[in-house]
Amino acid sequence: MKSALAFAVLLATAAAGAAPVQYTLDPPHTQVLFSWDHLGFSHPVGRFGQVQGTLVYDADAPGKSSVRVSIPVQSLDTRVPALDRQLLGPKFLDEAKFPRITFASTRVRRDGKGRLLVEGDLDVHGVTRPVTLNVTLNKAGNYPMIDAPALGFDATAQFDRSAFGVSEGIPMVGDALRVTISTEAIETHAWRTKVWPLEQAEATD
Repeated sequence: MKSALAFAVLLATAAAGAAPVQYTLDPPHTQVLFSWDHLGFSHPVGRFGQVQGTLVYDADAPGKSSVRVSIPVQSLDTRVPALDRQLLGPKFLDEAKFPRITFASTRVRRDGKGRLLVEGDLDVHGVTRPVTLNVTLNKAGNYPMIDAPALGFDATAQFDRSAFGVSEGIPMVGDALRVTISTEAIETHAWRTKVWPLEQAEATD
């Protein structure tokens, strides 16, 4: 009887350990970079910050994983103020009408060791289109400073901006956008109780 009870406890513990875990993206450690062709001479790079989002990750069953992300368009930064104003204006992203970019996954698949394909709906400029992220899991483990579960990912994607109704300047300014994402995510309870208060305190210093 005791052995049967111990076996049941072991199974319950294993099931609990395998359950999907929810993580929160850490904005200071999350960047979304994008680049485009400029007259064939160069490939300028811009970035978005202040990225907010959550992900559910199941290492044993990636199909149970999911991610939702929201990006304030006004966080755009090309390091060229005049270009920022142009891109945020009505001929391009029109930040006044469409203040956020969002992504919500619809399917997650394993794509080899440490790699995932994340299909989802990207909403830019008020238009929603399917986009696939090619994701690499950099690390899954304990975040040493706060003793909490954490994940680190890199991801890439490519799509045409004209598909989202942003076609100003084509073909001199390239249509295709190449996107690179790097992010750290902390288990949600730990992020809310340990990371967020610290980041808020640093922001007000």
